Amino acid sequence: MKAGDPRPAGSARRAETRARAVRWALGLGTGLMCAIALVLLFLLTLATNNRDLYERNFAWLLGVNVLVALVLLAVLVWGALRLVVRLRRGRFGSRLLLKLAGIFGLVGVIPGLLIYVVSYQFVSRSIESWFDVKVEGALTAGVSLARVTLDTIASDLASKTRTASSQLAQVPDAAAGLVLERMRDQLGATDLVLWNAAGQPVAATGQSRYMLNPERPSAQQFRMARQDRVTFQIEGLDDITDPLAAENARVRALVLVANPGVGLLAEPRFVQATVPLPQALVANAIAVQEANREYQERALARGGLRRMYIGTLTLSLFLAVFGAVLLAVVLGNQLARPLLVLADGVREVAAGNLSPKAALQTKDELGGLTRSFALMTQQLADARGTVEQSLNALDAARGHLQTILDNLTSGVIVLDEKGIVQSSNPGATRVLRAPLAAYEGRPLAEVPGLADFAAAVQRHFDTFLLDRDHHGLDHWQQTFELHAAGGGVTTQGTSLVARGAQLPNEARLLVFDDISEIVSAQRAQAWGEVARRLAHEIKNPLTPIQLSAERLEIKLSGKLPAAEQAVLTKSVKTIVDQVDAMKRLVNEFRDYARLPSAELHTLDLNALVADVLHLYGAETAQVPVEAELDPRCPAISGDAQQLRQVVHNLLQNAQDATQQAAEQGGVPPPPVRISTRWSASAKRVRLTVSDCGPGFPPHILQRAFEPYVTTKPRGTGLGLAVVKKIADEHRARIDLVNRVEDGVVKGAQVSLSFAPESAVAL
Repeated sequence: MKAGDPRPAGSARRAETRARAVRWALGLGTGLMCAIALVLLFLLTLATNNRDLYERNFAWLLGVNVLVALVLLAVLVWGALRLVVRLRRGRFGSRLLLKLAGIFGLVGVIPGLLIYVVSYQFVSRSIESWFDVKVEGALTAGVSLARVTLDTIASDLASKTRTASSQLAQVPDAAAGLVLERMRDQLGATDLVLWNAAGQPVAATGQSRYMLNPERPSAQQFRMARQDRVTFQIEGLDDITDPLAAENARVRALVLVANPGVGLLAEPRFVQATVPLPQALVANAIAVQEANREYQERALARGGLRRMYIGTLTLSLFLAVFGAVLLAVVLGNQLARPLLVLADGVREVAAGNLSPKAALQTKDELGGLTRSFALMTQQLADARGTVEQSLNALDAARGHLQTILDNLTSGVIVLDEKGIVQSSNPGATRVLRAPLAAYEGRPLAEVPGLADFAAAVQRHFDTFLLDRDHHGLDHWQQTFELHAAGGGVTTQGTSLVARGAQLPNEARLLVFDDISEIVSAQRAQAWGEVARRLAHEIKNPLTPIQLSAERLEIKLSGKLPAAEQAVLTKSVKTIVDQVDAMKRLVNEFRDYARLPSAELHTLDLNALVADVLHLYGAETAQVPVEAELDPRCPAISGDAQQLRQVVHNLLQNAQDATQQAAEQGGVPPPPVRISTRWSASAKRVRLTVSDCGPGFPPHILQRAFEPYVTTKPRGTGLGLAVVKKIADEHRARIDLVNRVEDGVVKGAQVSLSFAPESAVAL
């Protein structure tokens, strides 16, 4: 994926959006659960301080809190399982998340456990201390004291009312109101009512005076007053939960009025006095009674109360611990996430992946660090893209240069300062005819046949570098004559023109061209000019010389003594023979100089060789000729007449060399071999003639194709020159080598390689 491709950035943004949505959902859910837990915990705590609220709502509050705790526990278990899976899969950052979660969890759990242990002990001991025997006794005594005090006040009111009722003994019903007013002032009562025997009010004072039907005592009260002459009761303390109980608490005394008269017709009357109780006394009495009631109730439910407080405390601990651990995981994840993003990005960058990295959009320093890292990665990706473009351009230029070097006809070798081959092109291998690629990293002098050439090149480089500051040239140039050997053959000489220059890092550039063809062509042209002039200048006088000698012999025959006649005849014969020899030489020079251009036609080389071999049968040839013709050879383009001359010249030279070696060794001459072969890889047809003669001396091998270079005592040296000229006309490559076996020359071999007709047409 390219650095500038928008797809990774879009994928990263979508992944970031999904991750942000998941984090928001998880955070919102966690916050909501924690808020619900806190509210429920508050309500649960409130219920423990309000008995009615406790009895009504404690069960469902406790259940909902347990449900919230279970949900938080499930979330924790789910997070722990995910973390374990990540850890087992070897996901990067799992250990860091585990460490952060553990640290935050310990920070929340350990203080919570410590507080729980202390609170547990405190609650347990506090509840037990509430139900002490002394507390119970004190509450019982307080209740008894309040009851006795109230009874004493009521009894005292009853006694005073009985004593005061004597004032009504002689007072008729109509005048009883004034007496009741005096009695009310004496007793400090709020209400006095005089009742007859039928339970009807006779007179009243105080609040009852304004009532049509004052509150009538019960029949039982009237009966008890008639029997005991006095009765009393405390009212308003029945409902201690009523906040107005202290204000409505009063003592009512019902007293039988004494009647001094004796008679069956006298009806009894009753006086009812109502006196309010002191509010402080009533409030204290109610408080003591309520405390005693609650104490007794809680004493009966001591175990349940203890379990309630311990359960509330334990549930509070669970909620706090679960919330703390969950918050620790969330905070640890939030803290570790930027670090994991950075670490993951660093690992990808180290692996060479410079695609756009995720960046957090938070406003803290870690988010800024991820954004800076993403920006740096993008800059690195852009820089690498630029570098890759430059490298691609450089590779393209290098490829172009290498293509140029590979297709150069010139040889190029890069050497170091010690003459070690660093690189070479195929042209160098082709020109030097040596596998230079196999010798890279080794000295040029180790290449077979190139030791002298390497030494000469090294000397020229040393001289050039030493005198460069004086002559101011940037290269040197020199011609070389090479005579390489290897692979069991000794090849013909090669003429080179070499140029050397200095490269950076002490490297040296050697460029050379094979000028053998140029030199040979120049020499052939020079010899052709010489032959033309010789043929012109020498041929003309030869005929008069021959005719003059023959005429002289005719004129003097029979006129001289026998001795002089013999000298004359011998001399004339010598002159005529030498003139004939000179004519033949001049004719050969003329033919070489006037060799016509080849007329190329489709030609079967095997058929042409077979046709020529008819002239070299066993009955006519002193040295037998053996042929090995490849039937796969395709047709070539050639001049049949000139190629016949080539085959004749090569076979005659091979026979002469083989015959010479056989005469010197005194053995029958071995056969001369002529062969054709088709090379599919090189796409060339190769004609080869090999003999078993003495081979060519090195100095002759280097100039074998030059005119008048020969090893024959009577040879003109034009045979191979004509063969070379015809080969050039046919664009054929000619090679001349000595066959070497075990270091001994076993003959010579001449090869011509032709392109097939299809290749020539192209």
